[in-house]
Amino acid sequence: MPLSRPVDREHIHTRTVTCQGFRRKDDLWDIEGHITDIKTYAFTNDDRGEIPAGEPVHEMWIRVTIGNDLVIRAVEAVTDYAPFNGCDAIAPNYEKLVGLKLGPGLRKQIRERVGGVHGCTHLNELMGPVATTAFQTVFPILARESLVARKAEQTSSEETPRRRMPLINTCHGWRSDGPAVKRIAPEFFTGDE
Repeated sequence: MPLSRPVDREHIHTRTVTCQGFRRKDDLWDIEGHITDIKTYAFTNDDRGEIPAGEPVHEMWIRVTIGNDLVIRAVEAVTDYAPFNGCDAIAPNYEKLVGLKLGPGLRKQIRERVGGVHGCTHLNELMGPVATTAFQTVFPILARESLVARKAEQTSSEETPRRRMPLINTCHGWRSDGPAVKRIAPEFFTGDE
């Protein structure tokens, strides 16, 4: 276990977020997110009656279809379990995310389109990991394909300048003066030699 040993405690709640990225045959990408909230104890809910231990309080799904540019082309959302009747009725509103680009400012744009009573808190939260999964899915494949294409086009005497890598300075590991950039993209390394 990576964390230190905890004090004695009782397990109460589990939230599970799973995201998967897929390349489609039509050169688009599907990124799917799934969230569940499960209690370790049974309880009574006004709309659903008795919710047994282990049955989801929340279970929602979202699929965004994007292009290489990370612009959302289509969205599908589904609510299988919610604490209130009618929560599932808001799912079609997520089509309002079509046209947004996954990247800086996304959370604000999501709030503007499907925030508050126009959306679902859990689906909105799920869009953060969905966006991160999109980056993890799309960029490594495009980078690999770009490298293969550049190598095929280059002759031994010509060099093609590399574009700045979009990950540089996005976190501590990718800092421009760090060992990862020095090793992976030395032309962008800014540290001491």
